[in-house]
Amino acid sequence: MAADAQRSRNGRWKMLAVFLVCAAPVLASYFTYYVVRPEGRRNFGELIEPQRPLPDQPGVSLSGQAGPLTALKGQWLLLSVAGGACDEACSRHLYLQRQLRESLGKDKDRLDWVWLVSDTDAVNDKLLPALKDATVLRVAPGVLSAWLAPASGHQLAEHLYLVDPMGNWMLRFPAELDIAGASKAKRDLERVLRASASWDQPGRPAAQ
Repeated sequence: MAADAQRSRNGRWKMLAVFLVCAAPVLASYFTYYVVRPEGRRNFGELIEPQRPLPDQPGVSLSGQAGPLTALKGQWLLLSVAGGACDEACSRHLYLQRQLRESLGKDKDRLDWVWLVSDTDAVNDKLLPALKDATVLRVAPGVLSAWLAPASGHQLAEHLYLVDPMGNWMLRFPAELDIAGASKAKRDLERVLRASASWDQPGRPAAQ
């Protein structure tokens, strides 16, 4: 029995060692981004602490296909939230999301731009061609408000949000982002992509 207990302890230590080896690149990149910061550096977006994981709740595509929001894991996500009618602010966010992704050049395939539709209103067919590279999902407003949060005095739809490949909401960009602000947001995106370059690959894992 003593020998069995010793083998069991050894097995647990080996499993822990394997986990630490696998997790080391992820932990190192987060340490680099959050802790080892050059003097005077400023983030444009607001860091979310503690980070909030993707809710294990369903989303529904425009074609009616349902699936868990956790299936979005495995990619960096640049999110916007708006009703299906998509007002002027919504259209501006969709444009900026697309442009920010394209501006990343060779790294653009590491970032998905996502529109979370917060109501049951129909999406204008005229928007669909521009959304061909986007992920569009209808999500219950209660699910969204339990996960994301706007800055004080603002609404969910006024911000863009950044989610890491592990599914954690980790950054909120200022409300009413414009072209000038988008250039600053791009610098934040470039920083997180650079910090995660050792472990984050384009595309989602096959299991996703």
